[in-house]
Amino acid sequence: MLISNKVIDAINEQIGNEFGASLQYVAIAAHFAADALPQLSQHFFRQAEEENEHAMRFIKYVVDAGGRVVIPAIEAPQAGFKTAEAAIKLSLDQEVKVTHQINALVELARSENDYITINFLQWFLTEQLEEVSSMDNLLKIVRRGADNLLQVEEYLARVGLKPMTGPSKE
Repeated sequence: MLISNKVIDAINEQIGNEFGASLQYVAIAAHFAADALPQLSQHFFRQAEEENEHAMRFIKYVVDAGGRVVIPAIEAPQAGFKTAEAAIKLSLDQEVKVTHQINALVELARSENDYITINFLQWFLTEQLEEVSSMDNLLKIVRRGADNLLQVEEYLARVGLKPMTGPSKE
């Protein structure tokens, strides 16, 4: 086996975290769908798919490394929210938490001199920067339009959640 059982156990835990995040995003998407907010709903259904893909990426890694996948029990997601802001704040907090979890996996891999896992986790570190930034931007948009979520819907339909562009490469 290429990686230690300690690392495999931690990655298995992260697989559960990723599936849990996916379910939370499904619950948020369903909440927005029930409130007839299709842009927000669609955004969170896409987020759920992404989190599911992350879990599958971890599963493939464990299998490729010769380990056994053991998916832990997953807590039921929060389903009701008083405001759109509360749902999106929960999402932002969740992305920050996942970032800390990925950082902890990197630290564990480093302590085990597991350079293969460190290399594998680099993609997730970059992904988490994008996820936190995107959710932070969505929270700012919703806070600006909190009195009228239809404005938020219209903005998301027209502009979307585009990341900040960098300097031109001239």
